[in-house]
Amino acid sequence: MSDIHQPLVSVLVPIYNVETYLEQCLSSLAAQTLKDIEVICINDGSTDSSPAIIRSFMNRDPRFHLVDKENSGYGDSMNRGLDAARGKYVAILESDDFMEPDGLEYMVEQAERASLEVFKCNFWLYWSKPTENHSFRHNLYFPLASPEMIEMGLHAPVDYPEVFWSKASIWSALYLRSFLEENHIRFLPTPGASYQDSSFTFKVLACAHRIAYSGRAFVHYRQDNEKSSVNSKGKVFCTCDEHAEMRRFLDEDRPDLKAALDPIRAHVKFLNYRWNYGRLTPDLRPTFLERYTAEMREEVERGAIPRGYFDGTLRPSGDDQDRFRYFEPWEIDEVADIMNEPAYFAAHFASETSPDRAQTVRTYWEAGGPRYLLRVLRDKASK
Repeated sequence: MSDIHQPLVSVLVPIYNVETYLEQCLSSLAAQTLKDIEVICINDGSTDSSPAIIRSFMNRDPRFHLVDKENSGYGDSMNRGLDAARGKYVAILESDDFMEPDGLEYMVEQAERASLEVFKCNFWLYWSKPTENHSFRHNLYFPLASPEMIEMGLHAPVDYPEVFWSKASIWSALYLRSFLEENHIRFLPTPGASYQDSSFTFKVLACAHRIAYSGRAFVHYRQDNEKSSVNSKGKVFCTCDEHAEMRRFLDEDRPDLKAALDPIRAHVKFLNYRWNYGRLTPDLRPTFLERYTAEMREEVERGAIPRGYFDGTLRPSGDDQDRFRYFEPWEIDEVADIMNEPAYFAAHFASETSPDRAQTVRTYWEAGGPRYLLRVLRDKASK
């Protein structure tokens, strides 16, 4: 990669044993209507035919490049890709996904027109089996296609905290490379970890002043790759590492943002930990719940979640209420249970997904006997 020409976009493609899908992924980049790009394929020690597929593209298209390394995980692969990137902008495409031909051209046009640091688009959920299926996905808390989100226009995410608890989907966005470098935004290089887009996304949203969204979709986000981290149940605490990095980032790198963003960070943690708890098999949930309980207590001690929520001292108006407006009442009730009655939280969570009333009664009884049964009956009667 010695050419002095700076391409408009560097597309990073992290690759590990994905021979089944890689041809389709890289072909979608070769077919982009925007020609002034480089495709940086980061091979994370693949043992299948993935390296051969990469080299076949390199042999017929000089825009494709290879960063070949021993297996060290997704975060390190992405950082190696960022180090190699020369483009004005950086895009990311997962090696089992693919992109519509006009995706990069559209994103660059919008970013250039408004001098954006980040431009984020929608995406499709994609299944290739048993029959091909595409499903449109709104990747924000509010639908991207809604007039409210389109009219948001150019903004700083700190003014719209809802965007922090959207799906990360780092591969549906375009990033100004100088923005990433100036803010030291990189990935957490934890070997063997997953969900390493979480802290990266938080840092991007925390630092951006010029970001915009589009309801248009270009990336097809594959749902039927059995090797995807979404389908890995063994990585119990990976999301915890990501949230520790978010906290470190505010404490050490950007203390100027801590007052505004620490409550947002705590709410993102609550939501992500709740999601992670739900994806785990029943035998793994108790171990993670112990960590969940301890860290919610830490957030209260830290002040990121106000103690006043739980002792009745937080007023319904004023500066504190404005600062801590992110938790819904049911979420605060759930945080209280996670901290003080984790067995009840576990029983209640299990009951939400159980259609069997008899099993629900047994779940509450086994968790806390008549006290929990009376509580759930009382809660239902009050609604």
